[in-house]
Amino acid sequence: MRIFTGFCFLIFLITIGSWQYGLAQETSSSLKGKTICIDPGHGGTAATDSYRVGPAGEREEWINLRVGLELKQLLQNSGAHVVMTRKKDVRVPLSERARMAVEYQADAFVSIHHNAIADSTVNFPIVYFHGNASENRAGVKLGQLLIESISEKMYRDPTPASLASDHVIFPEAGTAVLRGTYGIPAVLVEASFFTNPAEEQRLKDSTYNRREAQAYLEALESFFAADIPPIHKTDSKVQVKPFRVFQEAERMNPAARQWKSNFVKGHRLYQKGDSLSLQKAMDFFTTSARSFPDSWLARTAHRFRAKIFEAWEKKKQQQQAETSVAEYYVPLPQNDVFLNKLIKLNSVP
Repeated sequence: MRIFTGFCFLIFLITIGSWQYGLAQETSSSLKGKTICIDPGHGGTAATDSYRVGPAGEREEWINLRVGLELKQLLQNSGAHVVMTRKKDVRVPLSERARMAVEYQADAFVSIHHNAIADSTVNFPIVYFHGNASENRAGVKLGQLLIESISEKMYRDPTPASLASDHVIFPEAGTAVLRGTYGIPAVLVEASFFTNPAEEQRLKDSTYNRREAQAYLEALESFFAADIPPIHKTDSKVQVKPFRVFQEAERMNPAARQWKSNFVKGHRLYQKGDSLSLQKAMDFFTTSARSFPDSWLARTAHRFRAKIFEAWEKKKQQQQAETSVAEYYVPLPQNDVFLNKLIKLNSVP
């Protein structure tokens, strides 16, 4: 009887210890007590557009919602308060999504999306912050953490990525949800491309959706575990001239498939250095940046545009291009590897 009683007491101690350890793990999370607004992008758009659908019929708004609901559960398990802008496949006005984050005094706003382009071979993560990088330092920091986490969780092999201002895709004002939540650490994330056939199949899998949600969770935990960088008033430090680009539907046109080949052609001509070649190079770099303004090559395309303006002694245009590079595109070290490889493969003997 003593042995049995002692054994039961031991089990009791182990159980209590495990419960206390789990409680300590939960309460030690940097997310405890934080209010996170999750915005599963789009919703209820099946009847109004034909470009937010993968080659096998999976729609972006369905994927966004599945990942959002997975993230909601993970955040709640970590002690966070969660605000969902939608819980069903319904249309919610963009202004209403932003209003919810502001009204509930969210500590962070995350808009979950997945991307589309006419080039079905493309698949890499893109994260947007609002406005200028020098002013929205919190958005940039959260974006950097998300790029790292998503690249690790969702991609088997090293991948390029893009961390850019939302003004690269909506030049005049940026995205409505990030503009409306400015002042809150906020990002809009395109974790992968559903127009890539293999990726579309993975995105149908709930386990894969949960892995993506885990990437968001870990990035948010890291973000709140450190000091949060400041967010300054928009255009208070610098103003950037808008650069016209292809809009969403246009990016599904055949011309958009040439974004990479146009960059390569531009680089070959740039190396020649003569006046006619530089003019043609400018055209190719500009077309590449317009057709895929948030690609991992867009920043470099704009850098070459600035160099060509410098060669032409067009100081104003050079400065505009350089400012766009500095404020709208955050350099990511992994992209250098892919850029060097692309140039080497396509260099003229």
